Amino acid sequence: MKVIPNKMKSLTAASLLIAGMLGASIATASTTLVVGTWMPPSNPMNAVVLPTWGAWVEEATEGRVTVRIEHDLGNPAAYYDLVEDGVINAGWSFHGYLPGRFSLPMAVEQPGMGVNAEAASAALWQVHETHFAQANEYEGLELLALITHGPGQLHTREPINSLSDLRNKRIRIGGGVQSALGERMEVTAVAAPGPRVYEMLQQGVIDGVFMPAQEQRSLRLDEVAPNLTIFPGGLYLGSFAMFIDPEFMEQLEPRDADAIRSVSGLKLSAMAGKEWDQADIDGIAYAREKGVNVVELDENHPMVQEFNQLIQGMDDEWVAGIQRAGVDAAAALADLRRLALEYAEQN
Repeated sequence: MKVIPNKMKSLTAASLLIAGMLGASIATASTTLVVGTWMPPSNPMNAVVLPTWGAWVEEATEGRVTVRIEHDLGNPAAYYDLVEDGVINAGWSFHGYLPGRFSLPMAVEQPGMGVNAEAASAALWQVHETHFAQANEYEGLELLALITHGPGQLHTREPINSLSDLRNKRIRIGGGVQSALGERMEVTAVAAPGPRVYEMLQQGVIDGVFMPAQEQRSLRLDEVAPNLTIFPGGLYLGSFAMFIDPEFMEQLEPRDADAIRSVSGLKLSAMAGKEWDQADIDGIAYAREKGVNVVELDENHPMVQEFNQLIQGMDDEWVAGIQRAGVDAAAALADLRRLALEYAEQN
């Protein structure tokens, strides 16, 4: 029997240990999924939605995919290209920032939906699957979720007592249906991304903004727009997409790509909408604490009646503007409203 010297035994053991560590390292190595984001840290997407989804992804892939969130990578409108070009793996953005590219999801932005963001987001995802996906508006991207923020409300530097008070006022418009509302209200529309609103109000560049109530807290609008007028059901809904690079998904093991999809789609859309709703509740409470003039209108208020008259025909205009082969815009909008109301009743 050959005797192995102690020194050789030690070297052999060390080699085996190193080999074992390397093997374990390779076995547990994970792929990092980089998600780009914008808006302040307090925004619900940054504070809750993306971290929660990241945890879902890591759990679903058993740690083989980890999520890293990168902030402020440029203009929000550029996030579609950042993902498509592979600069980041995933991101989210507002549809209205690229007018003309995304016409179908604007269905959910129409006034009079009468539901919160959770119900609207869930319904929009379902309608996309059944009516819109074939139009391939997200070409070059894989869609992860469709989300709406809570009902858009009116934040102004000065009190507003009627819609006529807004005539010729400089109002920041985020795009989408807000542009049509601005035209009907005869405001002077000022286009700008959300993160610039505080500065523009502070400097007097604009007199007000259409945004959900949560921005009183998230963007600190209480400091520069101390008048919040809340319409029942809001003025409109704003829609976002969350998307991922298809090439990134193709490079993953199929089980991990499928795992990511399993925690996205309807599940992610509804969760994100729910967090935007909670942020609105918190934003209104915050505004009251800060002494903001919060005016909650009821259905019988003259300004609400005036608004209901002002939006007549907007559904028909959206339907008439859809020229996508194979898309029945009227049926899609009807399904969207029905599904949103059904979801709201059941949840």
